[in-house]
Amino acid sequence: MKTLTLAIALVFTLIQSQITFAQTRKPASLGREEYIEVEKNVKLHVIDLGEGQPVVLIHGWPLNNEMYEYQYQYLVDKGFRVIGISLRGFGKSDRPYGKYDFDTFSDDIKVVLEKLKIENATLGGFSLGSAVTLHFVTKYKGAHISKLALFGATGPSWKQREGYPYGITDQGAADLILQTKTNRQQLVAGFGQGFAGQEGSLSKESLHWLESINLNASPYATTQAISALRDLDLRPELAQIKIPVALFHGVNDKLCAFTNSEQLQKAIKGSYIVKFEKSGHGLFLEEMDKFNSELEKFARM
Repeated sequence: MKTLTLAIALVFTLIQSQITFAQTRKPASLGREEYIEVEKNVKLHVIDLGEGQPVVLIHGWPLNNEMYEYQYQYLVDKGFRVIGISLRGFGKSDRPYGKYDFDTFSDDIKVVLEKLKIENATLGGFSLGSAVTLHFVTKYKGAHISKLALFGATGPSWKQREGYPYGITDQGAADLILQTKTNRQQLVAGFGQGFAGQEGSLSKESLHWLESINLNASPYATTQAISALRDLDLRPELAQIKIPVALFHGVNDKLCAFTNSEQLQKAIKGSYIVKFEKSGHGLFLEEMDKFNSELEKFARM
């Protein structure tokens, strides 16, 4: 009986010590949320690292916030707070049935920036993300941000239109959208190969990594987002942009031609192009050091 009593007392003591430790332990986390609710039952996954002037990064199609792996720690080490947002339907963000258009993406970003109390940020967008960020800036009149950086931009219009002979044809867009519904895996594999500006500029491991990120997207969101890009014409909005704009583009980009950034530069007063002579669409990997240092320089301007 005495042994049982001692055992019970020991267990009680251990429990009490654990409770005391839990109450007095200094949290290792800074308390930042990894998932932010943008509307009822819809949360976006956010990578939020570092301290200092904020840099907010929006991914391309059908990638997610993991694509900026080699930008996050660089910027943190340089004294920035860097935030990567996965759009709804992509990565670890929720993927509800509903709209996947540029108003929705912009509205979601607005909620995230409000909840994180972000101001005077440098906002960056890659590929389809460039169209998202351009639309966000014009829809919300530059709220929360002070500069805009576009990487491998889709241009004022991804598709050829009347008075705009650049970009993909109607048939090309229709074929790509059909492939998202009928052979997405093959599409993603070919898309990943198209990132390289020249043979060997991206390793097999990097291409496999990009493919795995792309395949992680919601198939429905993949189709809906690229369909929304087909229908988007940003030309009427660009004159509204009054903040500094930098256009990073690979000269050998086979997925979003360098012409896209040239057309944006003509339309956005005061914008400038940073050429990546050795890169294609994967400029953030192919010329990583230059990409990171130019982004840092722009964010400090």
